[in-house]
Amino acid sequence: MPQLKIAAILAISIVLQLSLRVVWQPLSYIDFPLIVVVYIALQRDAWQALLVGTLAGIIVDASSGGLIGAGGFSKTLTAYVIYFAATRVNLENPLLRIPVLAAAVVLDSAVYVLWHRLLGYPPVVPLVQTISYKLIATTIAGTIVMYMLDAVLAAGSAQKRQFATRRRVARRSTGSLRRR
Repeated sequence: MPQLKIAAILAISIVLQLSLRVVWQPLSYIDFPLIVVVYIALQRDAWQALLVGTLAGIIVDASSGGLIGAGGFSKTLTAYVIYFAATRVNLENPLLRIPVLAAAVVLDSAVYVLWHRLLGYPPVVPLVQTISYKLIATTIAGTIVMYMLDAVLAAGSAQKRQFATRRRVARRSTGSLRRR
């Protein structure tokens, strides 16, 4: 069931990414699929984060007419880096998600531009201006969207964490009795 929710949320984020630029051009700086990728990577599920990053990047690349694969690679690499950081450092605090999301935007944009430059595609828009607008817009919108994703997806995960803590405590108490 959670995979269906994630697939639906990913589809909604891709549709928003591709359709909001038609409504108002400044909304194109918000990278909704990246927000979903970062959220899934923060949940510490590596395969799911990598799969969501790859699918989101390739679908957006194919639909927007860009270099196919550059977005997929940049979002997959970003998902891996965020997952790796989340396994080493406790990033459960909602306030820590804001700088993590900002770092993910910078990493995703840098890898995306790097692939375009390596393969000889000329930059269409000014680089620093685009990255700064994308950083501001995605970080602000991403903070709000991550709270909404917590409400939709994390209801079951909070219960799982609670039961995991109970199991850990139960194992400790029964394990100490066996040693005596």
